Amino acid sequence: MTDMLARGRWLLNRSRTLALLAELAAAPSGDDRSLYLPAGLAPARAGEALRAIFPEDDMPEGLAAAVTAAPSGAAFFGNRERCWLVAPYLPVREDFFSRGRDTRPLRELLLREWRLALVLVRLGAYAIGVYRGEQMLSSKTGTGLVHGRHKKGGSSAPRFRRHREKQIETFLSRVCQHIREQLEPEAATLDYLVDGGARTTLLLLEKKCPLLERFASRRLPPLLDIPAPRRATLEAAFGRVWSSQVTEWRREKHD
Repeated sequence: MTDMLARGRWLLNRSRTLALLAELAAAPSGDDRSLYLPAGLAPARAGEALRAIFPEDDMPEGLAAAVTAAPSGAAFFGNRERCWLVAPYLPVREDFFSRGRDTRPLRELLLREWRLALVLVRLGAYAIGVYRGEQMLSSKTGTGLVHGRHKKGGSSAPRFRRHREKQIETFLSRVCQHIREQLEPEAATLDYLVDGGARTTLLLLEKKCPLLERFASRRLPPLLDIPAPRRATLEAAFGRVWSSQVTEWRREKHD
């Protein structure tokens, strides 16, 4: 008989993550341990914490890398035979180790009625939403004319480029105005800002819209793989903010 580690990985929404945490907390914990690791933890610190559970040569493949790669931190529950790593999009602030399956801090994180703002922008479309918990307080979506890049050379190319740059400036100025309308009334009470869209467009918007600098310490990792912002895009992005990446390792025996 030889041992191997099988791994499953899922993206769970808020309710399914809470259901998993309830299941983990209710099951007999035996020699399980809980480990909370915030974002930005040095790999050496993460490795040290994990070695309190696993000898270095017995650690599940990919576990240490998954911990250090989690952009908002992660929580570990389990033992050498079976374990789970839960990496929420919302940030884990704790850094502690305990016996048993202590899911309380993660449940509290997901149950809190956070005040969130989403700003999604791609050239030609935008969507802005402000939420308390899962309730939308306000939103604004819209479009703007921005021509695609000029694919041919010739004497008209510089003129087309200047025209397109003007369109982009006008579009981003209008988006910034809507951001101010939506976010300024809530700015003092917002817990986090999430932006999304094309990285280059977000950088241009940040230069155009000084209000965004007020949220520098409250910004979560951007959502860079979203489609053109629409109301449905905003709703899908909001669902991702409450989701968690869950990875399970289980030791199995084979002949």
